[in-house]
Amino acid sequence: MPYLGTPAHFMIELRRLNNETFTLNALMIEQVQAFPDTTITLLNGKKVVVKEKEQTVIEMATDFYNKIGLQQSLNKAGEGKDE
Repeated sequence: MPYLGTPAHFMIELRRLNNETFTLNALMIEQVQAFPDTTITLLNGKKVVVKEKEQTVIEMATDFYNKIGLQQSLNKAGEGKDE
């Protein structure tokens, strides 16, 4: 069954370096890196620096993708597997 949540359900809650919380659309994440601060690059090229560790952001996004059934589709397509 497809995910029919509200737009807020497409968000993950994160903290900026100054502890300000904000929500980020998890579908917009292109990559997550540690420089050493965790930097999220969005599909539009914008970069966001957050307090959460790189692995935590990845887990939050993966949990969201699992919730909406996207991770299973990626795995079937071979995108979610190590090669």
